[in-house]
Amino acid sequence: MAAKLSSGGGGRYQEASMAEINVTPFVDVMLVLLIIFMVAAPLASVTVKVVLPPAVAKPGVNPPKPVYISLQPGGNIFIQDFRTDLPSLGDDLRKQLGKVRNVTKERIFIRADKDVLYGDFMGVMNMLQDNGFYSVALVGEDNNK
Repeated sequence: MAAKLSSGGGGRYQEASMAEINVTPFVDVMLVLLIIFMVAAPLASVTVKVVLPPAVAKPGVNPPKPVYISLQPGGNIFIQDFRTDLPSLGDDLRKQLGKVRNVTKERIFIRADKDVLYGDFMGVMNMLQDNGFYSVALVGEDNNK
């Protein structure tokens, strides 16, 4: 808060409180910003006119049922609900996918317990890569509930 000094009255100077705010600099800054935006807005728009054709997309087929590999802390490996082991993981996964699906483009979801050893997890990852499954997604628990 500012103070205003005046020379009238009882002492040499008398202090009076000035409760006004000088808004002139604020208005100046706002006017400059307004002018900048008024000049820049037309420059940001596209000036080349193009008539776009209508997009007619055919309805897509439902995505196939996702394939989950689950790892338990004891070293148990499951494809969906069927138990398998590490050496036969690739063959069992191909059987589970069937002949209709393209196995090299198939995304495999891995669900691992938080207490699974890192070596067991990497063994499954390496076995998937050795068998041509390169699209792998990791599944975690959603804590935003």
